[in-house]
Amino acid sequence: MRALTKIVSSYFLAFGFIASANAILPIEKLDAYKGAKAFLVQTKALPMVDIEVSIDAGDRYDPAGKSGLADMTAGLMNYGVRGDRGLLNEAQIADEIADLGANIGLSVSGERAILRIRTLSRKDLRDRAVQLAASMLSSPTYDANILAREKQRTITSLLEAETKPEYVLERRFKKMLYGAYPLADTPSVKSVGTITATDLQQFHKQFYRGDRMIVSIVGDVDSTQANEVVQMLLKRIPQSGPVIAPLPELQRSPVEPLAQREVQIPFDSQQAHIAMGMTAVARNNPDYFPLLVGNYILGGGGFVSRLMNEVREKRGLAYSVFSYFAPGKASGIFQAGLQTKSDQGSMALGVMSDTIAKFIMDGPTVSELAAAKANLINGYPLRIDNNRKLLDNVSSIAWNDLPLDMMEVWTKQIEAVSLEQVTAAFQKYLAMDRMKIAVLGAQNK
Repeated sequence: MRALTKIVSSYFLAFGFIASANAILPIEKLDAYKGAKAFLVQTKALPMVDIEVSIDAGDRYDPAGKSGLADMTAGLMNYGVRGDRGLLNEAQIADEIADLGANIGLSVSGERAILRIRTLSRKDLRDRAVQLAASMLSSPTYDANILAREKQRTITSLLEAETKPEYVLERRFKKMLYGAYPLADTPSVKSVGTITATDLQQFHKQFYRGDRMIVSIVGDVDSTQANEVVQMLLKRIPQSGPVIAPLPELQRSPVEPLAQREVQIPFDSQQAHIAMGMTAVARNNPDYFPLLVGNYILGGGGFVSRLMNEVREKRGLAYSVFSYFAPGKASGIFQAGLQTKSDQGSMALGVMSDTIAKFIMDGPTVSELAAAKANLINGYPLRIDNNRKLLDNVSSIAWNDLPLDMMEVWTKQIEAVSLEQVTAAFQKYLAMDRMKIAVLGAQNK
């Protein structure tokens, strides 16, 4: 009976959480502080709070010849800090996080650096976690000895990565896609080797400031408590800093002869690895939803996608094939790819290209559109069914300057997409004569 009671209780707890997810919790705009914007979704489903600080300090700001600097600046922020309790080394920081039962993580993408905190919402524990994260944000020590160790670790990882076909392909393909745009460069043994502690300190001073930050909070805190968290987190952060030169705009992929669009990358591999794509739209583009729905049909819907049907089901050329749009705040790309036997590379590339070209020309069918919209709409609750997923959504909305009711209207936007909109959007933003193609490890036959 106890076991049955436990199962029934768990069921109703889960059902209640899903029901609350379907209700869509509102995003509240908090008080601006130190030039930073802040947002809250209050939910009492768990006695936890998840916090994210997004900093406009991503890889695209790496200086020439120092690719990896942005990543290392963020990555070493938890290896030593000057806090309210004096100097804390990496072991003491790790011990403090463990004692709190918290999690503090740092990551860097092309556009932004991200600090995330997950802690119990009990005030004393929450405040300690936030204070520690505040020290990381404002006062990392960047010890030269630790930097030397982490540089060697990074270089070792890079040397190992260069033996992997996926890494080699992606690095070369990024260079083809982005051209002169800063995201074209990736860390190398040479670039990482040039990074100094002074570089880290200067990069941190230049970019880690309030007017380049957005704070997103999801969890068991009200607006008053959330504003206190923001102020505690950013209290030692400068509001502004030196003027930063604007980045160049990401240019649309030009029309080029096939010889310039396609590269063959020699690599000792039994598999051919193929990537195809071009620059595309940013996240706030009004055609985002038609492209999202259309790509679900083309290559984003797994086994129900056209690419999977043509490449795998009909011809058995690959176990998996995909396509996706990766839109950011200032840039975006479209990419498709697959792996196949080395001697089938040309055939697989031809089928993938023909399938994409046909979709651009003709668009989806009525039944494909209906199925895609139903799958996306019915699956939406799973995108917001816990605090971390909610935080992902709030962060994306805030970072990309989207309307604060985006989670509420997301399914309506999907439902409103028409056949004509999908076809028009694909024809507007994609063209086969502007696609970049990288083929690694295929035999020329």
